[in-house]
Amino acid sequence: MNVHYFQHVSFEGLGYIGTWLETKGFQVTATRFYEENPILPKLDDVDVLVVMGGPMGVYDDHLYPWLHAEKIFIEDAITAGKKVMGICLGAQLIALCLGAFVNTARHKEIGWYPVYPTPAAARIPWFESLFKDQPMVFHWHGDQFEIPYGAYDLLSSAANRNQAFLYQEHVLALQFHLEVNTDSINSMVEEGRTELIPGSFIQDETTILKELAHFHQGHQLLEAILNKFIL
Repeated sequence: MNVHYFQHVSFEGLGYIGTWLETKGFQVTATRFYEENPILPKLDDVDVLVVMGGPMGVYDDHLYPWLHAEKIFIEDAITAGKKVMGICLGAQLIALCLGAFVNTARHKEIGWYPVYPTPAAARIPWFESLFKDQPMVFHWHGDQFEIPYGAYDLLSSAANRNQAFLYQEHVLALQFHLEVNTDSINSMVEEGRTELIPGSFIQDETTILKELAHFHQGHQLLEAILNKFIL
C-alpha cells in the first residue's frame, strides 16, 4: 500500500502518523509544498492520501499558487474513492473540496482543550467510543469548516462545534492534532508565538508546554483511528 502525504510547512509533518506507517511497512511518499517545484504524484499510484496542516488558509491561492492544484488533486482522490485523511488545514481543504464553507472561527483555538462526541457520532460507534471520555487534544487553528452534505459530524469542542467528520467511510477530517509530539509542538510554538495572544481559548506558551503529556493519549487515539480507517 502506498500512502502519500501533503506537507505545507516544514514544522507540521506526519508526526506519529509516520511512526504508525513505518510499523506497518507501507510505502510512504510525499509532496512538500514549501519546497521549490513541488511535484504531485499520479493518482493511480496513491492508495491513501494524508493532508497535513499549516498556517495558510484554504482561499490563499494568490499567496500559494500550488493550492489550486492541491485542491484539484484532493477532489479527484475523493471522487476516485481513495482513502483521504486531513489534519487541521488538511481537514479544511477536504471540507472545501466537498462543497462546504470554510470561514474564520468565532474563537481562535490554540492549546489543549477537550473534544466530545456529537449526537451524530452514535452512527459511527467505533469512533464515538474513542472520544466518550472527552480527551484533551492539541488545537491550533483560527478557521473552521462547515460539515459537508452527506458527512457525519463527529466531534465538537467548547470553542468550535465542528471538529471532525467522516464522509462515505473513506474520507476523514480532524480539525485538531493527534499526531504531535514534543518536537513538533515546540516547533509550532516557536513558529507561531505571535499568535499566542490571550483569549478565551488560547493558552500561553508555558501552559501548552506544561501539558505535553497529553500527546501520549493522542497517539493512542490516533493509532486506533488509523487501524480502523486505513487497514
